[in-house]
Amino acid sequence: MRHSELIQVKRVKGKGRGVFARCDIARGSVIEVAPVMLVPVATIVDGLHNPDLARFYFMWNDKYVAMVLGYGSLYNHSYQPNARYEDGRGKTLLFRSIRKIKAGDEITINYNGRPGDRRPVGFEVK
Repeated sequence: MRHSELIQVKRVKGKGRGVFARCDIARGSVIEVAPVMLVPVATIVDGLHNPDLARFYFMWNDKYVAMVLGYGSLYNHSYQPNARYEDGRGKTLLFRSIRKIKAGDEITINYNGRPGDRRPVGFEVK
């Protein structure tokens, strides 16, 4: 597995770190293939009811959450994202652009899984 040359991590005022495009990225492009480590929900304090769960993990299924490696856990949330995540082969998540992203733009995803999903995400969205 090889890390993506398309992206870099930078600090974002008021948010911490974020993932940014190093070059223009065409709509539909795979930005990153991120390996995941599966963690049994049963090992997490309060399981799926843990309020911090969504801050650190992606839902994999009803028995496991995924700790995403690479830059996967550094993409910031937006209700108007320019990328999405989807299941990849094996134990990976793909981060794919949903519109053209210009060099220097922050790459964001909707933490709810679908770009148009407006449900609350458990923190104030900036």
